[in-house]
This record gives sequence, structure tokens and C-alpha cells, in this order.
Amino acid sequence: MALDERDRILQRLEETERLAELGGGEERIARQHRAGKKTARERVEALVDPGTFVEMDKYVTHRCHDFGMEKQRIPGDGVVTGHGLVDGRPVFVFAQDFTVFGGSLSGAYARKIVKIMDLAMKVGAPVIGLNDSGGARIQEGVESLAGYADIFLRNTLASGVIPQVSVILGPCAGGAVYSPAITDFVIMVEGTSHMFITGPEVIRAVTHEEVTKEDLGGALTHARRSGVAHFVAPDDLASLALVRDLLSYLPSNNAEDPPVLASEDPEDRRDDSLEDIVPTSPEKPYDIRDILTRVIDDGRFLEVHAQYAENIVVGFARFGGRPVGIVANQPAVLAGCLDIAASVKAARFVRFCDAFNLPLVTFVDVPGFLPGTAQEYGGIIRHGAKLLYAFAEATVPKVTIITRKAYGGAYDVMSSKHIRADVNLAYPTAEVAVMGPEGAVNIVFRRELERAGDREAALAEYVRQYRERFANPFTVAELGYVDAVIRPRDTRARVCRALRMLANKRDSNPPRKHGNIPL
Repeated sequence: MALDERDRILQRLEETERLAELGGGEERIARQHRAGKKTARERVEALVDPGTFVEMDKYVTHRCHDFGMEKQRIPGDGVVTGHGLVDGRPVFVFAQDFTVFGGSLSGAYARKIVKIMDLAMKVGAPVIGLNDSGGARIQEGVESLAGYADIFLRNTLASGVIPQVSVILGPCAGGAVYSPAITDFVIMVEGTSHMFITGPEVIRAVTHEEVTKEDLGGALTHARRSGVAHFVAPDDLASLALVRDLLSYLPSNNAEDPPVLASEDPEDRRDDSLEDIVPTSPEKPYDIRDILTRVIDDGRFLEVHAQYAENIVVGFARFGGRPVGIVANQPAVLAGCLDIAASVKAARFVRFCDAFNLPLVTFVDVPGFLPGTAQEYGGIIRHGAKLLYAFAEATVPKVTIITRKAYGGAYDVMSSKHIRADVNLAYPTAEVAVMGPEGAVNIVFRRELERAGDREAALAEYVRQYRERFANPFTVAELGYVDAVIRPRDTRARVCRALRMLANKRDSNPPRKHGNIPL
């Protein structure tokens, strides 16, 4: 090759690299920064370990020749794709670049994303999507729609095989929302990220409703009302730090065990303050987190869906360095009743943990399913069955602690011994029964109470007898439905021992293509 020819090739390479790095140009980068947002490459560098990102398809451009697009070709075509390391473990990343054509998706752009998703499946590594896009590239018509469908298919096939995390860092509208919806976790940023099928203008035109973009699809809306967002972060960098924290609890794929970290928190640590956290009165509320943070490693709890369906708490923690998924009724909200939203929230979390080999530790204080016509008409029977199905189907180690109430069908649903929980423990305050003592007594002793001279005194005596005979942990222990009644201060030690014992557990379900969960 002649020297001048080689120089021209090197010059072209340098110029292409420069254009790719610039994306939509300095002005659009400045505009992105003024909006409080990082660029695609800045986000990738903040996510992965320093110096580990390897970019792929940096020189790809679109193939559209309509609407003057043939003169607008930017290397990379609006999405940065590649692989890197997070805490030394491989991950695959795509980051939509809003500075290039508003981050809109073209056929070439979709093929870049599909390529790294296919590689991630072959390698067995998580896929992290950093979303900041105006949607489909209109100039490409159906090719952009086909690109979305190609991505949706990969999301579906990868589900339960490799972890998938979506970070919404700007707009995500129309059909584009379905890719994050299929992934395992959605993280949104306050003030800058929005998700909706149709925007405020379309809603105004069709239904005459007036709604702002923030109220319709902002981070807090999806965290509190719709449940679409699992986490909310204050800014770009915080959201990416959250991804790193989340990945630290997860295996790279479904064939691996979650990463065990060294812990200086003794497994046999006792906490005497636990003795008084659960009130003696069954009607008095308390915060279940006060128990959780005292028994897990170093009190570190990564709560998922913290602002949605707050009557149940789910999230990740460690016992003796081993990651687990925690599911816990929350007596401080709706008395810990299970309703539609709580059932769906917990069911999906249980199924994720089961798919990725995370043991489940369940804390039970549940008076039953929330009564009312809104719940019945909304399908509480079907939705409550999702949680039952999820726990029954799960083959990972399952440890259950009944702290207080476990009434009716909710007792069965919350990882009871009858649906294959491995180790079931109860506090001395536990009450396991068909219903609460007062309700049961009013049914069973209705005639006696009607004839009683002092109805209140008679009611109190029958309630005492009912508790002594039925609503206590010892009756359940006699039947073998709980394995031990424990002091609350010993919770951590007993859970750690159970998880160590269950480390090599093997269980399976009948051969089948898949079950038919009551969706």
C-alpha cells in the first residue's frame, strides 16, 4: 500500500472516530448538559469499571435515502453499543444518544442493539439499556417498527436467562416502552425521564383530558401509581450507581449462583431489641423494616418498588454474604393486607428470584386479603393467585418467618410449608388461624354470646380460649407446619443456618413447556 494511501485511510479513521465521539455535535451536547443530562458515552463510562468499555459498531450509519436523510449520516447512528465490566464481571450495554436525531431508532440502530443482545445471550452476561430516545425514526417507516419488534423478541427470549435492566434517562414513548416493560428492572430519573404510550397532546385530542407530561409518565407517577418503575434516582449518575449496586446481588445468568461477598457481620449475631418490636396487641402497627434491617448483613437492604403497593416490602439483602430476595408483609400500611397491587408486585419479584437462583426469605404478618368491591371487581382472586403460583412454583431455597398474624388463605399464600417452603419459623407472637380470634368467636359462639348476661366478658373469655387452642404458634408447630418457635433475637442466626443448610438444595417441577400462571 502506498504511503499516501495509508495516510488517507488513517486520516479517514481519525475523522470517523472524531465524528462518532461528537455525536450530534457540540451544541447538542451542550443542550443535553443544560437539561441536566449526561451524553450517551458519559453515561456508559460512569456505569462500567474505568477503561473497560469496548465499543462495537462505532462506524455504522443508517441506510435511509428519503426526506434528505442521505445527507445526514453520523457514525454510530444514535446509539452507543458494546461491552465492559461492572465490579470485574462482564456486562453488555446500549446507550441511546439523544444528540443524534433525537435518539430515534432506525433499522441500523436496532441491528446494533440486537447484535449485543445476541452476544450477551451467548456469553451469559446482563444487558443494560440506557434509554433516551424520541421513538421510531419516522423517515424509515416500517423498518424502524421492525427494529423495535426485533428487540422485543430478544427481550422475551432473554427473560429468565440473563438479567436485563432498563434505565430511563429521557423520553421513552410509544412502542418503545415495551422493551423496558419486558426487562427485569426499570430505573427512572426524577424530572428528566418520561414513559407513556401516548403523550399529553394525543390524550387531549382523543379523550379531552388535560394532563402534564410529568403527571402522565414521570418517574414518581410510575413509581407510585402504575408500578412501571422499580427504582427512582435523582439524576443520571445516581441511577447508574444504582445499577451497579443492583448487579452486585445478581448472578450473570440463570446457570450461575449469585455472587457471595465476604461479610464481617457475624452469622450468629443476636439483637435483643428485636424482642420488643412486634407489639403484643395484634391491631397495633409496626414497620417490618425495623426487623429486616436488624437481621440482614450490616442493615443493607436494596428495596425494590419501595413507593408502590407499600403494604408489601420486597428487595435484596444478604445473610452471611449470600444474596437473597426478601418478601415481607408491611403491618404499617393497610395492616399488611394483601391486595391486587401487592400480590402482583410480590409475585413478579418471587419469579425473578426463582429464575436467578436467589433464595427467598419471607416475613409474614398478614390478616388476609383486602376486602371490598373494588378488589373483587378488580380481580383479587386472579391476582392473588399469581403470588400463590409464584411461591408454589419456586424451587430455590425458601425460608419463612411468621412474626404475628397469618390468617386465612393469606397464610397459605405467603410461602407456607404447604407450598414447598423449606424452613418455616414462628415468633411466640405468631397467630395462625382461619381468621382473627374475634371474628371466629363471633361465628362459632354466636348463640352463646346472645344468651350471655355480660356479652363483653363472655366474648373476652371465648377469645382467650380460641387463642389458646388455635391462634398460637405451638398448635401449628405440633402439626409440623412450622419447624420451630424461636425468640425474635435469634432470627438472624436461624436464617443464616437455614440458608447454609439449603445451599445445595435441588428441587424441580413436572416436565412442561411452561405453566399457565393466571395473568
